[in-house]
Amino acid sequence: MPEIILETRKVCKSFPGVMALENVDFQLFKGEVHILLGENGAGKSTLVKILSGALHPSSGDILINNERVSFRSPRHAIETGIGVIYQELILIPHLTAAENIFLGRETTNKIGVIKNKELLLSAQQILSGLGADIDCDVPVKSFGIAHQQMIEIAKALSLNAKILIMDEPTSALSLTETEQLFGIIRRLKERGVSIIYISHKLEELFEIGDRVTVLRDGKNTGTKKIEDTSRSELIKLMVNRELNEHFPKVNRKTGDEILRVENLSSNVLRDINFRLHKGEILGVAGLIGSGRTSLARALFGYDKISSGKIIINGKLRRINSPRKAINLGMGFLTEDRKSQGLVLTLSVKENISLPSMDSFSRLGIINFSDERKSASEYVKKLYIKTQGINQKVINLSGGNQQKVVLAKWLCSKAEIFIFDEPTKGIDIGSKEEIYQLMNQLTAEGVAIIMISSELPEILGMSDRILIMSSHRITGELSRSEASQEKIMQYALGVV
Repeated sequence: MPEIILETRKVCKSFPGVMALENVDFQLFKGEVHILLGENGAGKSTLVKILSGALHPSSGDILINNERVSFRSPRHAIETGIGVIYQELILIPHLTAAENIFLGRETTNKIGVIKNKELLLSAQQILSGLGADIDCDVPVKSFGIAHQQMIEIAKALSLNAKILIMDEPTSALSLTETEQLFGIIRRLKERGVSIIYISHKLEELFEIGDRVTVLRDGKNTGTKKIEDTSRSELIKLMVNRELNEHFPKVNRKTGDEILRVENLSSNVLRDINFRLHKGEILGVAGLIGSGRTSLARALFGYDKISSGKIIINGKLRRINSPRKAINLGMGFLTEDRKSQGLVLTLSVKENISLPSMDSFSRLGIINFSDERKSASEYVKKLYIKTQGINQKVINLSGGNQQKVVLAKWLCSKAEIFIFDEPTKGIDIGSKEEIYQLMNQLTAEGVAIIMISSELPEILGMSDRILIMSSHRITGELSRSEASQEKIMQYALGVV
């Protein structure tokens, strides 16, 4: 029988009006990768917060090495050997990798001066053990997400973590970087480190996981060995229904041209040309750093355009600000919903109405009744799980936050949507709802530019596909001729 290093027994957690976890039993074996799966709002984050000492369970027991523990704080959980690598990395940008790894635990001499050489050597040894080639004397802001993630892992290991919790660790990584992370995870397993791995990417589970536990509505609906389960079984455990079509794309004839971009360049982009039609989903693929988000930002007026033309409904338009883009009927669902797409401290209602405030006011006076009515309609239409339109969005799950972003652009009556990673970090059930909404929008003549790192998503939902490399468009493929191999050839510039 494998050694159980962590266990929860009948753990419950309730908030006012909500039972977030109900009698959750969970076991983690030594040296295993245990996948934690479930829709947004299923209870995964609550369980992680309990295991990391950020929340106290309402009832139930937590056992480490078969001994009951009651975490007084996150520090207590760390001292017990639990480290968490959050989706939003917690590093201080201007400090070096070594300084971040040993922050607050620096070795000093007798008069309190930090021993920098010793710090660097210790940090380098930990990172070398992970197979990571990182200069520990460089500020972490100089590194990409993949290297910053390795620094976070090194930080946890420096605290002698025997259990690592990884929350959506590949959400911002390229395929190559993901494989590097998987290599590190395998090394950690060999050293006896146990990993709780949270991800919405089902394909990753079968590559890196040993067992999987599914949560739904705060309950454990099943724990399976990876080799004894299937994608369809896990989906049913998550959503309690069959999702037969992963990408429910509705093929229809597109309409007239709504957007034309000619020879567009910026300080980043080079000579961009393409057309977009009413009722069309235009996919934009490419590796991280290829210029996809820069294109979205330039079209929406975030970034200055140095040359070229943007033509909307046959008229030449100068878009020099997001407000101008909004007034021209554009909506931009940003890649980072928390820092760019939402005002987290405002309510669901206030976020939904924010871009459309002109339509809810007259002579500077807001019609709060109309605002409430409109917000309530979109909450109902998009099945946003919330206690009410006055709930702050910071307290919603990731998938429901994404729906609030969608709602605010629907409320603005946008005719051109730019979706930058529309399903990043959300569960498979919410993904299907967003895909169905995209179908509904295109049926109404709305045009969508969809940027995605997920090639199955690009292939499954696009009518046409543009591929970017080195900040320019290197290829265009129709839905019928596109394949992962062809897209990657254009993305790598080998065509």
